[in-house]
Amino acid sequence: MTALDRKLLRDFRRLWAQALAIALVLACGVAILLTTFGTFISLEETRRAYYERNRFADVFADANRAPLWLMQEIRRIDGVRAADARISQFAVLDVPGRAETVTARILSLPPNGQSHLNLPVLQAGRLPSPDATHEVAVNAPFAAANNLRPGDTFHANLNGHRRALTLTGTLLSPEFIYTIGPGALMPDNETFGVLWMPERAVAGAFDMDGAFNNVTLKLNRGASRADVIDRLDDLLEPYGGLGAYGRDIQLSNSFIESELEQLKTSAMILPPIFYAISAFLVSMVISRIIALERSEIGLLKAIGYSNVEICVHYLLLAVLIAMAGTVIGWGVGTWLARALARLYAQFFDFPYLIYNLNYSAYALSGLLAVASAALGAGRSALRAAQLPPAVAMAPPAPPRFKRTWLDRVMVALRLSQPVVMILRSLLRWPLRSGFTALGLALAVAVLVATSFFPAALNELISTTFDRTNRQDAILLFEPDIPETALAEVARLPGVFRAEGQQFQSAVLRHGHREKDVAIEARRPGADLARIITTDGQAVDPPPEGLMLSRRLAGQLGVQPGDIIEVEFLGGINETHFVPVAGLVRQYIGLGAYMDLDTLSRLLRQAPRISVANLQVDAQALPQLHQVLKDTPELSGLIQMNKMQRSFEATIRENVDIMTTIYLTVAVLITIGVAYNGARIQLSERARELASLRILGFSRGEVSFILVGETMVLALLAQPLGWLLGAGIAKALAEGSTSDLYEIPLVLPPAGFAQASLVVLAAALISSLVVRRRLDRLDLVQVMKTRE
Repeated sequence: MTALDRKLLRDFRRLWAQALAIALVLACGVAILLTTFGTFISLEETRRAYYERNRFADVFADANRAPLWLMQEIRRIDGVRAADARISQFAVLDVPGRAETVTARILSLPPNGQSHLNLPVLQAGRLPSPDATHEVAVNAPFAAANNLRPGDTFHANLNGHRRALTLTGTLLSPEFIYTIGPGALMPDNETFGVLWMPERAVAGAFDMDGAFNNVTLKLNRGASRADVIDRLDDLLEPYGGLGAYGRDIQLSNSFIESELEQLKTSAMILPPIFYAISAFLVSMVISRIIALERSEIGLLKAIGYSNVEICVHYLLLAVLIAMAGTVIGWGVGTWLARALARLYAQFFDFPYLIYNLNYSAYALSGLLAVASAALGAGRSALRAAQLPPAVAMAPPAPPRFKRTWLDRVMVALRLSQPVVMILRSLLRWPLRSGFTALGLALAVAVLVATSFFPAALNELISTTFDRTNRQDAILLFEPDIPETALAEVARLPGVFRAEGQQFQSAVLRHGHREKDVAIEARRPGADLARIITTDGQAVDPPPEGLMLSRRLAGQLGVQPGDIIEVEFLGGINETHFVPVAGLVRQYIGLGAYMDLDTLSRLLRQAPRISVANLQVDAQALPQLHQVLKDTPELSGLIQMNKMQRSFEATIRENVDIMTTIYLTVAVLITIGVAYNGARIQLSERARELASLRILGFSRGEVSFILVGETMVLALLAQPLGWLLGAGIAKALAEGSTSDLYEIPLVLPPAGFAQASLVVLAAALISSLVVRRRLDRLDLVQVMKTRE
């Protein structure tokens, strides 16, 4: 070990507190990078393996009723490797011990019991026998939520007939990683499940012998998905085809894709902030060390050490700090990535989790940490290397200051001497003051950027549940029923009010852009499910034309007054040109609204409804559920208050976890910046502060100068931090927006105030910790040191 090596280790040990403060900030960047990338890679790898092993389909399509012989034509489509025909129906279940209505999607299993696509994974028990008429398998989360085990029996309303079903096994399927029921916003395993039933039994129950209404396709590598979808739509059109679609917009896959995109956005935005702050901190510390060690640098050069060795010596000090931060970040990041990946795996119903945080992620995070530290130390290290020995051994020239108009202003304001000293120090070292304020501003920005999530969640819930969907429950009908049946619905037990609504599948086109949507049609004056405009007003659907959500209008590139092409699916399959009547605010899904009479006229049919929105007496819910369990044509019931509670509980848990992580990170940033700034200020001004004590300044006045400079910078950093935080929050909100939902950008004043209070408190505590060193200053010894 050379003398420089021993000096390097001594310096690192002597500066352990400052090095630790920098290393913790750097560790935050490494940990956040590993957490977001680790979770992203683990989920992506798990999903890819699950899809491949279980042959997740590439294309899906629904129709009203298509003959089985059509599958020969479908399998002959160029690019199709495999195709499965299924029967898909909704049914209401009567589960023992549960008073509420339970909805299930029933999927048929092929006669030989061997599916080609979307292979379910058996979790317990066995698959139903192909010839059995009363055996079913259910998805495992539904069974667990309802305490169902193989051998248990429950009842189902199958096409108006009550039938006892025996559970033979529990399954997981790549098609239902995110199992969400019709009309729901979040998975609710207690009230929605998936049932697999032998094809013969399903066909007999729903009068679908020799027919199917759902088809899934697997494509050859390199096949054109768009061409296959077009050809499939042509084949299914005479049979009520509802529009084929790729796996990219398959509901379960879309939710996972949105979550992965959100993780990727966080990984791209947040870690660079921590690396930049670390580079700045390293620059501050190394430059001050070099200034204090001028004579030692001159001596080292005088005895033969080269410029390269001097430069490398100080770079290695920065690298040691980076390595400490990297090791801490790797440990914390690995733990967080594993914990978050396990949380996501439970939330998304994967049968297994492939944790595959590969070495490249560790290497990338470590290299970025070393690079940011070396970048911060590079300029100072080069200056040290370029110092001639004679110049280095001489005291540095005192900085040249001159009286400016600001000094005259301070005199005119009759500021106290300590205040003047604080302001002069800030003004005469503008670059250092600016970077310190920037570091503190970034800590404020991290808190502002992450604290907007709770407010955004409140806005989303308020708009979705309080202002738009104000019904207590939604009855789902499959297929649509005449609107005249609404009178019978209104006579159900406990129902105060019932309003009908129809959902019609359609393709909207404008120029080369098109979008598959479900047009919602309702009567004017509907009060239980309302349309909210962009200015927050409830409006009726226009007598002519469509109202679109802002996101849908943006994707189609239309404005109010534009004409769009509407191709209806699932029956009449006609195309009409209608005007865009206005834009509305909608955070969940892509909304398109039309008057019910207008839609019925275009479809040339009497008004029909797909759902009935209900206002009900909560006391009468048990009787209502009991009646609905035996009601034919009912495919499900959604209780809005329960859905809201489930939505809030799930989202708030995630928000609370992320808010805690980012609060910790922001405090560490503040401590790193404020502590290092105060330590450097103390080391630079120790002689000056000791002089003040000798001249008669009290310990409090001297402490005020030391702490005051940091706090003034912290106060100045607030507006910039607010602005940067708002910008980062906007980028996070836009990066999280998808077809499924939009995160509203809501920045309440309380969020800015909370961020400022946290940063100011952390800065004050850090400064007070450094201030304690003033009490231990040896005034005589300090006065003997060279400036």
